[in-house]
Amino acid sequence: MLKIAMSEISRLFDAIQAVDELYLPVEKGNEVEFGLYSADAKVRLDALQTVKSAKDMFFPFQEDLMKFHMDGKKISVEAAAKKDKDFVVFGVRACDARSFSILDKVFLADPVDTYYQARREHGIVVSMACHRPEETCFCSTFGIDATKPEGDVVTWIAEDTLYWEAQTEKGEGLTKKVEAVLAESDSKAVEAQQAAVKEILKKLPLADLDLSYFTSHPELEIFKREEWKELSSHCLGCGTCTFVCPTCQCYDVRDYDTGHGIERYRCWDSCMYRDFTMMAHGTNRKSQVERFRQRFMHKLVYNPLRNDGEFSCVGCGRCLKKCPNSLNIVKVAKTLGGTQA
Repeated sequence: MLKIAMSEISRLFDAIQAVDELYLPVEKGNEVEFGLYSADAKVRLDALQTVKSAKDMFFPFQEDLMKFHMDGKKISVEAAAKKDKDFVVFGVRACDARSFSILDKVFLADPVDTYYQARREHGIVVSMACHRPEETCFCSTFGIDATKPEGDVVTWIAEDTLYWEAQTEKGEGLTKKVEAVLAESDSKAVEAQQAAVKEILKKLPLADLDLSYFTSHPELEIFKREEWKELSSHCLGCGTCTFVCPTCQCYDVRDYDTGHGIERYRCWDSCMYRDFTMMAHGTNRKSQVERFRQRFMHKLVYNPLRNDGEFSCVGCGRCLKKCPNSLNIVKVAKTLGGTQA
């Protein structure tokens, strides 16, 4: 295990930035989100969560796909450049780190999404253990250890010191590049913090959230539950929950006329929107209850059925914080699972 004093953390950032692009939580306005590191950036490693999750680094909110150039009747196609340089995403929390494996099953399955693939191949994840979990956190429901996240390198902040431990070949490679600014350390401070945080996690309001109903009852039975109507009646269909979610993967593909050609790009979309996947005859889900049910059936039923019991949720709690009507996955799970929210 290696370490560096938090008072000297800029030396570590500079060392990483000298060899690879570095993205980490920075304050922009009144929000914190992942951004490119610079000497004047207001780095916020103390923030438990960014507004948008770290998936934005691998599946961007908006991404160019190709350009069409027209010369009379001749049309030429130019594919957008894929990520071809290594970059580091620093400060990824355990919930977001787990979300990457869920997204991998979607974008790296045949046919492979080569844009996502390129970012995953060049991206190096430096995760950060949680030392102050909040009441809206429930990552332990999904077997996630907030005290030792997945990632190429895992870090901890304890006693004004950042501790560093490589976990993969990529992580070992990054460590070699920056080891000059790191010092050897034992793991006593980290172990003490892990034990303390685990005790906190046990006492959180959602520590005992039970999702067994969704894997032990027939798919059609859950689909036909009458409670969907009442739950969905309070939903505004704003899509906020989908845009802050680390595991949502819906997107739209659009063309833009630049005046001298056409640019095709993709951008995040939401299954909660009326025009989502609209076809010539109209939308395939015409009512709010159908759209609402689809979102939560996918996360709690369809995904586990098709992925060895893995839910499409990582318990980050962003939807609990951001839903304007306090209608979130926990409320749905408790209502359908037999416990009133």
